[in-house]
Amino acid sequence: MDQRTVATTTPAGKTRARGLGIPLPGTPGPANAITDVDGVLVGYSTLIKGDGKLSLGHGPVRTGVTAILPLGRDGVGVALAAGYHSFNGNGEMTGASWLEEAGSLSMPILITNTHAVGPCHRGVIDWVARNKPEVANQWLLPVVAETWDGYLNDINGSHVTVDHAIEAIDNAAGGAIEEGSVGGGTGMNCYAFKGGSGSASRVVDYGHRSYTVGVFLQANFGSREELSIAGVPLGRELAADNPMEAYFRGPTGAGSCIGIVATDAPLLPGQCKALARRVPLGLARTGTAGSHFSGDIFLALSTANPDALNGRFPKGAPSEESYSRMDFVPWGRMDDFYTAVVQATEEAVLNALVANTEMVGRDGNRTPALPRDKVTAALKSRGVIAG
Repeated sequence: MDQRTVATTTPAGKTRARGLGIPLPGTPGPANAITDVDGVLVGYSTLIKGDGKLSLGHGPVRTGVTAILPLGRDGVGVALAAGYHSFNGNGEMTGASWLEEAGSLSMPILITNTHAVGPCHRGVIDWVARNKPEVANQWLLPVVAETWDGYLNDINGSHVTVDHAIEAIDNAAGGAIEEGSVGGGTGMNCYAFKGGSGSASRVVDYGHRSYTVGVFLQANFGSREELSIAGVPLGRELAADNPMEAYFRGPTGAGSCIGIVATDAPLLPGQCKALARRVPLGLARTGTAGSHFSGDIFLALSTANPDALNGRFPKGAPSEESYSRMDFVPWGRMDDFYTAVVQATEEAVLNALVANTEMVGRDGNRTPALPRDKVTAALKSRGVIAG
């Protein structure tokens, strides 16, 4: 694909990493987002209101909900191969025990703040009961993940509601998606700069056809000194203006990262889990060593072989027709898909940082935006960016 056709700005016109000329390996899809995987939709509900001092239930709100629908709204209830990986378990992803047991996912995936998992969990159930009652007749185990936004947000207030979770699902769409301080990523920080929602994709050629691997991150991790861009350590060079470090006066790098990987390549659940295990390698390219206080949890899924894990066979005793079958990429051919995850993850982090602006939240706490001019100047001085 001609790299010039890849989206270098978000739908709102915010610059993405490629818009700065940062050289990044691999071939992206047209939107360079998880939505390049056919059928995958992403929706947001963003809550920004109020200023001033923290006041439980009435304080400044900087939060929201992100919904990822692997096969769109019509595909809710269709089982897909999936696997999850906890790189560091200081976080939450509901439904993970069933993912581990059955290797399948059939619900929307929601991402929010740490103290809003409950209403989002209920919101998925209510949405399914309302729109897919035949699916809700069975037990539901929604997947809801979180990262902490309490530096900027009145996190203990009940600001995220069931309705916001439903709104995010209803808002889900394909194509180019917004990034930065939107949805669940609204109040998040990354490398002590403004972080949040970021996405990227890679095309993998596989003999007779091409597949797409897409990554979506809620990026809320890393200490300033760790930051590396395009292989260049820049954390110390960008150390100035770091109010978060002064605020916490303790271990830095905390916060968490949730990563969702989707592909249309036919994979087994164990192979999806293997993709999820590669997300930390992409994060590491941006500098993080993985803080003890960062909950880094990842889920990967394949949209191929829909419902093969559920099976559709006659009632009664098992018969010759009571089997299900799945195509899958041989394990020995997985390396290019692993590479795609690592590359897309690295770029998704940078997109979350670049497509962002400074934010002030509770108690006047402030998170600066990544200084894009300083980044480009530093990379030009090292010959990484032409100029």
